[in-house]
Amino acid sequence: MKLQPIMLAAALSAVMISGHVQAADGKKLYAEKTCTACHGPAGNKTLMPDYPKIAGQNVKYIEKQMLDIKSGARANGNSAAMKGVMVIVSEEEIKAIAEYVAKLKP
Repeated sequence: MKLQPIMLAAALSAVMISGHVQAADGKKLYAEKTCTACHGPAGNKTLMPDYPKIAGQNVKYIEKQMLDIKSGARANGNSAAMKGVMVIVSEEEIKAIAEYVAKLKP
């Protein structure tokens, strides 16, 4: 059965709207969104001693911290350093990055 262009576009839109970024994207996004610069390639060797090691953290915790920094709800400590980066990270990407980081070995 051959999909008509409109049906194919609708199917692709449904996948995109569902809000799911493939888990494999988390690793790519972690590098692209400059997470490695401060948290290290594996999330366990930080640029500065007071930056958090994030490898293996609970996925919901990571996601919440990123969302709070993005929204401004968290504005303490080193969150200012991350605030500038969060403008280029969507909520879908936050979920994918959080899932990836949670699977890293501490």
